[in-house]
Amino acid sequence: MTNNTTRGPSRRTVLAGGTALGAAALAAPAVHAQGAVTLRYLSTAVNQSPAIAAQAFKETGIKIEYVTVTTDDVTKRIITQPDSFDLVDGEYFSLRNLIPSGNLMGIDAKKIKLFDKIVTVITKGEVAGKAVGNQGTSPYKVLYLDGQRSKTFAAKPTEWLTLIPTVYNADTLGIRPDLVGGPITSWAQLLDPKFKGKASILNIPSIGIMDAAMVVESLGKHKYADKGNMTKPEIDLTIATLIEAKKSGQFRAFWTDFNESVNLMASGETVIQSMWSPAVTAVRLKGIPCTFQPLKEGYRAWASGFGLPRTLRGRELDAAYEFINWFLSGWAGAYLNRQGYYSAVLETSKANMEPYEWAYWMEGKPAEKDIKGPDGGLLEKAGAVRDGGSYEQRMGGVACWNSIMDENAYMVQKWNEFIAA
Repeated sequence: MTNNTTRGPSRRTVLAGGTALGAAALAAPAVHAQGAVTLRYLSTAVNQSPAIAAQAFKETGIKIEYVTVTTDDVTKRIITQPDSFDLVDGEYFSLRNLIPSGNLMGIDAKKIKLFDKIVTVITKGEVAGKAVGNQGTSPYKVLYLDGQRSKTFAAKPTEWLTLIPTVYNADTLGIRPDLVGGPITSWAQLLDPKFKGKASILNIPSIGIMDAAMVVESLGKHKYADKGNMTKPEIDLTIATLIEAKKSGQFRAFWTDFNESVNLMASGETVIQSMWSPAVTAVRLKGIPCTFQPLKEGYRAWASGFGLPRTLRGRELDAAYEFINWFLSGWAGAYLNRQGYYSAVLETSKANMEPYEWAYWMEGKPAEKDIKGPDGGLLEKAGAVRDGGSYEQRMGGVACWNSIMDENAYMVQKWNEFIAA
């Protein structure tokens, strides 16, 4: 499915000086002369892919050793054990807690070959020249540092970056279109009594509270100044709404794990719930109808990116920059796009996808051929249209971004009261 003809010969092929040597260089890059570098890659399981690691090794000779932890443990590991990893794929919303620790070094923009090609939704908070919703932690608010060792964010663009984006998306509710019994158009419908015992919300406080806020606002109960940074009274109102719904029997479950969300929806135990795009993909790959439903109030967005620990030095530091540059060069981006994510550099991802794939995933056009997932499984039949339409429609429809609030400790306390109610 990969089209490499637009990429041209690699740097190593040219340096090798011939077809035979070029092939050998691709199979055993120059880094092998000193022994392969292994990068310990810290992230959640959702952001890890053996296929990407294998392709990276094939093209760069860099070995990836995944270190799999939970979202919260990514943050804990950065703060307490910065020497236990060489590369981290972390969330932009966590940076307000991480940067003051000094445990992430600024990334040199001059060493990122395609930095000027990274999507503007990350670098400027814009899609197609128009600003998107910036409630919460929009990535561009926390993208720049004053210096390589700075513990504070820069007020304007600089050459030092906090993270280089890996994937991002605009999240909404997942539904079973065959079981909901009618159109779903609003976040408010998560609490529609007709779905009593068939609804679910994710039990990750900092994200679940944002979904709840979208519901509260769509019900007309309250208009938040910033859903990503609520006051204590706003937190109280939001949690009270959830507790009332829980006590009425609205929720079937509160999921914390990707696979839980897939199983709940695939089994029909839930018909409407908080969901992530790859989970919807996983349900569809089972041959079960599932829709990532666009809603009139907009999407809750998130983004993650590569960060470098302050302890990284020498060959590992050079290899980390090389791996990041490879990651942006197209193969990985195309792979992620086929999962329903969005990649950081669209131009190179497009060059690694078939035209009909790009038209389906990114332009919102009906599929000219069957659409397959990254594993080759049938995802959609010819004629299908992607949920939510084009990239510009989806990312341009962002209402807020995942965030950590000033009142985070209080919010977590109240969220736990909701779960225990």
